[in-house]
Amino acid sequence: MSEYQYYEFVAIDRPLDAQEQAEVGALSTRAEITATRFVNEYHWGDFRGDPNQLMERYYDAHLYFANWGTRRIMLRLPRNLLDLDVAGQYCVSDQVTAWTAGQHLVLSLTNDDESGDWNYEPQASLSSIIGIRDELATGDHRALYLAWLADYGVWEHDEDAFDQDEDDELEPPVPPGLRTLTAPQHELAEFLRIDRDLLAAAAEASPPLDVPADDPEKLAAWLTQLPTDEKDRLLLQVAQGHAATVRMEILRGFRDIMAPSVPSPGRRTVADLLDSARLRRDDRQRQEAAQRAEKEARREHARALARQKRLDDLSHDEEAAWAKVEALIATRKPTEYDAAVALLSDLQALAERDDRFDTFTLRSMALRDAHARKPSLIDRLNRARL
Repeated sequence: MSEYQYYEFVAIDRPLDAQEQAEVGALSTRAEITATRFVNEYHWGDFRGDPNQLMERYYDAHLYFANWGTRRIMLRLPRNLLDLDVAGQYCVSDQVTAWTAGQHLVLSLTNDDESGDWNYEPQASLSSIIGIRDELATGDHRALYLAWLADYGVWEHDEDAFDQDEDDELEPPVPPGLRTLTAPQHELAEFLRIDRDLLAAAAEASPPLDVPADDPEKLAAWLTQLPTDEKDRLLLQVAQGHAATVRMEILRGFRDIMAPSVPSPGRRTVADLLDSARLRRDDRQRQEAAQRAEKEARREHARALARQKRLDDLSHDEEAAWAKVEALIATRKPTEYDAAVALLSDLQALAERDDRFDTFTLRSMALRDAHARKPSLIDRLNRARL
């Protein structure tokens, strides 16, 4: 398998100016670069830039994919919209990390699977996942939990991924709404290859998400109560080109006030989650096997009924069927040979049913003798045991 790597960076809050585009352009001569996007694919060689530095200085989102199994999503948010201590609760080794750079916080969510994913198409992935950035900025931490879960999920098929003493590691705070993920969260779960049984086990402790719609009248009333200096600060940021950030900050503050109080569920250990996922998987597989067996039994019953009807119809004019076999063979066409063999199989079954197998045997032997110089037909008769 040839090597393949995909790099994509997106600027959301502020486009890159000409100088910044020139700076990132110096890192690659083959990249597709605009004021808001940097994309490059490698079938050999590697990217000269440092994704961490590019995220710290220029971009708000990054997706990396390699066909040997590595996948990474990076997001940059204003520090006042996602606290480092909050994000830190979901960090795991070097797979889920968070750090601050100036006025921003940078998240890196990585998943490794050495089995590889050459058939995966990463080109449209970032656009479908990027919505989690707004969700995180407005207080929805489900994406953080998904990243944590994806990392420990590796343990199910790689026993050396973690030390045994991490069995007793407690899960981070479980956010509400894991049973009803948003579209970007579903895409993130797929991108990070979260096992569906593990996700279902984790969601058992997640309370329902009760997010009331942003009532325009209540939002307007809340805005009027903001201190004048706070309003001035927000307006200045809008004037300076940070309208998207201001929007997220306003909605975050409003939703924090309006959100209902939800009790925190008890925290489980990593071992509890993995064991629960295994039990769910075993139960699901048993149910699926039973459903497959039932479905196959129904199909077999339908096939038996259809064949019985076919034999009944055949019994009304058996001689016409033998004549049709001879006519099909006379064409010397492979497809007609197949049809003749199928009809002979039905005639054999009819003879067995009506206890006239000796008669069928004599006629079929005579047919073989008459067409002994047709090796393709004889081969088909042999394979059908006729």
